[in-house]
Amino acid sequence: MPYNLLSTSKIAKVVGCHPNTVRMYEAWGLLPPVPRAANGYRLYTEDHLDQMRLARTTLNTPWPGKSIRQAGMDLVHQSARGDLGGALENAYRYLVLVQSERNQAEMAAELVSRWAHGFPADTSHHNLHIREAALHLNVTSDQLHNWERNGLLEVPRDPKNGYRLFGAPELARARVIRVLRNAGYSLMAIYRMLNQLDADSSTDIKLALDTPRPDEDVLFATDHWLSTLGEIEIRAREMIKILEEWIKRKGGKGGV
Repeated sequence: MPYNLLSTSKIAKVVGCHPNTVRMYEAWGLLPPVPRAANGYRLYTEDHLDQMRLARTTLNTPWPGKSIRQAGMDLVHQSARGDLGGALENAYRYLVLVQSERNQAEMAAELVSRWAHGFPADTSHHNLHIREAALHLNVTSDQLHNWERNGLLEVPRDPKNGYRLFGAPELARARVIRVLRNAGYSLMAIYRMLNQLDADSSTDIKLALDTPRPDEDVLFATDHWLSTLGEIEIRAREMIKILEEWIKRKGGKGGV
């Protein structure tokens, strides 16, 4: 589809967004400088179209976390400045970053699956008060309180003084929660999975973590983290394809 000079509305139609989005991306510095006609109209070129396709592919996603988001923003700004070769290099790094996050999430789910099938997640045989439990698990007391308040943990009390006592089952469950949180899963996803697991020990852990219930408000990408990372990985490969085709069209020069 050959283009010479394009209008804002044509750019928007090709990439599937509102014309105001194109103007907003220009104002944010996500597009190269746009020349104007004598009448003040913007005159976009194929480079602007490719840049807009790259920016939309990279940024029009559920919130993927700060590190992935920042890496995407950086490479989009890099290509907008004309460094297509550098942007392509960083697009491959972006793909590796996403794959690393996904591998961590997959491994965490696998560890939980082992625990659900009887493999011990903690070997402590002592009852610990909350500060001791926090130190043992390398978390804070506030985190343990938060997990209890949100229904992820139920901690028995010492009948003598009413203090919380973390035994082996509570420590193992808290360790599992910590592993999942560190792997990016939301509290809602973990709560959903644990509830299903408590009701049915044969629960598919990955499916439970990744599948919101019909009555559940999905507020964060981490409520279905595996699916989100899978989608972002597909987009990462599309980003690479856009940049490689763009560089090829320009004769391998690697600049705008």
